[in-house]
Amino acid sequence: MSDRGINRRWLLLGSGGVIGAAGAAASAPRHDGMLGGPPQEFQGVMPWQSGAADSPLGADGANYTFFTPAEAAFIEAAVERLIPHDSTGPGAVEAGVPIFIDRQLGGGYGRGDHFFLGGPWPKGTPEQGYQSRFTPAQFYRNAIPAVEAYVAGAYPGKSLHQLAPADQDTVLKGLESGEIKLDGADGKAFFVMLLQNTKEGYFADPLYGGNRDMGGWKMIGFPGAHYDYKEWSTKHGQRVPYPPVGIKGRPDWTGA
Repeated sequence: MSDRGINRRWLLLGSGGVIGAAGAAASAPRHDGMLGGPPQEFQGVMPWQSGAADSPLGADGANYTFFTPAEAAFIEAAVERLIPHDSTGPGAVEAGVPIFIDRQLGGGYGRGDHFFLGGPWPKGTPEQGYQSRFTPAQFYRNAIPAVEAYVAGAYPGKSLHQLAPADQDTVLKGLESGEIKLDGADGKAFFVMLLQNTKEGYFADPLYGGNRDMGGWKMIGFPGAHYDYKEWSTKHGQRVPYPPVGIKGRPDWTGA
């Protein structure tokens, strides 16, 4: 993070794998041999099995179903500092990122459906990714009050959402660098997960509650889930001249 907070250029430089990240999580090994299980040979049939992949579940409504009011206030403040509104594009709250994270934590991701959570739990290297006995939902629920306890000590009587933006940035920088030590939670690991989930919510298909009005896609010129890009496969460096479309289409198709 720079002294002026995380800017969009810095964020996007680290976001190249975001769209594929959710697919990678859904491709964890299964005991039925599908999606990364033992190798199989298919002859004369399509290697497809009904129900073998996760079906996308839409995020309906604007109310929180996982976060408590105190947790929601924390998340809104934190993600808005990670992606603030400016002339380039919408901020994280405007884009619906808190709702995206709320729905993810209340679903299979939050339960750790595709995580290996068995021990032992020695401290891993950064390259090994998330290493914890906690599911993501448990991790958030444990880490948020730990951060708020630090904030209340460093800024007496305050919660993160009550701090000035510069002070919020100071707290987030301290978590990112590991300088802030939390009681009972790994602040640096929490920052990594929060930043990753914020990116995912900002750029994921709107079906999941974030990327509202496809603002993230419009900002980077990504045309979305069009069925066919064949004619553009050889036109390198050229902008695809289509308006973005999500898995469920776009509002002008349905009148929504």
